[in-house]
Amino acid sequence: MDPYAALRFKEFNIFLMVRFAMVFAWSMQFIVIEWQVYSLTKDPLSLGIIGLMEIIPAISMALFAGHIVDQKEKRNLLVKCILGFSVISLGLFIITDPGLEEILPAKTVLYTIYGLVFLGGIVRAFLGPTIFSLIALIVPKKIYPNAATWSSSTWQLASVLGPALAGFSIGWMGVHWSMCLIFFFSIMALLFLFKISKKPIMNPKLGEPVLQSLKDGLRFVFGTKAILGALTLDMVAVLFGGAVALLPIYAQDILHVGAEGFGILRAAPAVGASITMLGSTRFPLHKKAGEKLLWAVFGFGLCIVVFGVSRIFWISVVALFLSGAVDGISMIIRQTILQLKTPDNMRGRVASVNSIFVGSSNELGAFESGVTAKLMGTVTAVVFGGCMTILTAGATAMFAPNFRKLDLSADVEEHN
Repeated sequence: MDPYAALRFKEFNIFLMVRFAMVFAWSMQFIVIEWQVYSLTKDPLSLGIIGLMEIIPAISMALFAGHIVDQKEKRNLLVKCILGFSVISLGLFIITDPGLEEILPAKTVLYTIYGLVFLGGIVRAFLGPTIFSLIALIVPKKIYPNAATWSSSTWQLASVLGPALAGFSIGWMGVHWSMCLIFFFSIMALLFLFKISKKPIMNPKLGEPVLQSLKDGLRFVFGTKAILGALTLDMVAVLFGGAVALLPIYAQDILHVGAEGFGILRAAPAVGASITMLGSTRFPLHKKAGEKLLWAVFGFGLCIVVFGVSRIFWISVVALFLSGAVDGISMIIRQTILQLKTPDNMRGRVASVNSIFVGSSNELGAFESGVTAKLMGTVTAVVFGGCMTILTAGATAMFAPNFRKLDLSADVEEHN
């Protein structure tokens, strides 16, 4: 198959620019928030609370958001999501003004940041399903796997540059002006998005009652074993392997590498994932997908353990780089399963369930890491998370042989 098939569609290239700008801004914002919050509190639990503030609305709104996405036009819905993010970014820019921080108590600044993160969780509940659904309306079905790979690669590239620039910009410009840069990128995403035309609504059941719509979506996900298995496995792995939430502690108190080193550590996993994803455009992963996914999760857990015990900066960077490389395999396989197995009229609802299982587990994993770091100590918490991820992969391989034997070759051929 042509490795550049999806890139031959103009609107898909514009979509990639929109996704890059948004992921860049979002990932950079999360890093700057982590740094600011830990600088204010010096408490690992506060890093977990950041994740909790985003996961509460993201999970509680997810299914409803999926229903809305399946009922509405996707381009305009994405416009509203980006506008919401831009308003939140502007709020963070204002609240981190050094002059304002001299007037307001530190707790007021902290709680305002938490409140804005909470609002970001509401936006995120709609953003993921909208993007997932829009891809399917831009490219033909036969190149979904290729489009999913390029979309995921763009996501990872932005995830590399966002955290890296966040670390350096904190050192160069400070937190306040770093937030201004984030606002700029969100506006750029909005401008690019208007170059994509409005899309038809593919759902034949417009006006369907909300409860019935949500039941249909859940029934489909839980009845499709390939989707359910991939989501469950990745959710548990991300939940326990959420060591990246504790990187500010490693950068400031364990490895002593400052803001610049923090940016490198935070970017390392995404660099590894980007290389994997770009390679997968020429070497597809659909053959023996289940087996490859299990090995990827096992490798991810092993890398997290190595990172947890390391006291040498370059070893820590390499461990995080390799964790990203194997996590990239997991992400590509999961996205390919979702794109191939989901009918057009169910994409919003399936993507919303995906956001509960996988997307929100990043924040829940951050909260879990913060709590376990508070109880066990930072290093013990990271090692514990990596070991749980390894055990999850082993248990799945042992007790779910059908998933281990999953192969997507027939599905890919069917759409070619």
